[in-house]
Amino acid sequence: MNDQTISFDVRNHVATIVLNRPEAANAMNIDMAKALMHAAIECDSPNVRAVIITGSGNVFSVGGDLKSFSQQRHQLPSHLKEVTTYLHAAISRFSRMDAPVIAAVNGVAAGGGMSLAIACDIVIAAVSARFTMAYTKVGLTPDLAASYFLPRLVGFKRALDLVLTNRVLSAQEALDLGLVTKIVPDGEVLAQANEMAAQFAEGARTALGEAKRLLHSGWNESLETQMEKESQTIAKMAQTPEAIEGITAFLEKRKPDFLR
Repeated sequence: MNDQTISFDVRNHVATIVLNRPEAANAMNIDMAKALMHAAIECDSPNVRAVIITGSGNVFSVGGDLKSFSQQRHQLPSHLKEVTTYLHAAISRFSRMDAPVIAAVNGVAAGGGMSLAIACDIVIAAVSARFTMAYTKVGLTPDLAASYFLPRLVGFKRALDLVLTNRVLSAQEALDLGLVTKIVPDGEVLAQANEMAAQFAEGARTALGEAKRLLHSGWNESLETQMEKESQTIAKMAQTPEAIEGITAFLEKRKPDFLR
């Protein structure tokens, strides 16, 4: 699938999504929102075992396309409801799919760009990358699940600070706060993301997905309920070809082949 606003490619079970509006710093308009939702649906497939999201040029994304928003005039509220419907469907699909999702943050991630990045499972950032919420600076409020993920990642008070002040974080500051998984030199972001994605692509896809879902559900469940979910899930996984192959390979002292 290729679209004017994004490019989408699947090779060796790794899907790569490139936000592709370099003339607008990869700002998200309604067309990109729709394309991202459709890309997320395409990624939720047994053929895709890892996903990379990055931006074209030297910017990840500056968030919503304020120029296109301003053209809506009195229709802007309904327009934003439609845009966020597509974007939120994409975030939900990325979060719940089996395949790990890697954000390869190659530059500025502002507003919805930052929200998209921190909603991914892994965030690899260039050393020159910068992160800012930016929403309230223009009289708007967070979307793309930022109000869900940000407090859980950095704590409530720090989340308030980032949303209310819109201060710009360096890659190192974002790493220290737990928003970034790894910092790499400029120019190496996509290569590092591809290396990690290749490792995920050879891994136990179903187990990775179930592990993601367990961690997400653990935020909202009691101790006993979550432990019961763990018991049920590991028992279910023990019956799968993945677990059988993984345990057999461990006992035979060889690398498991989860692709066969």
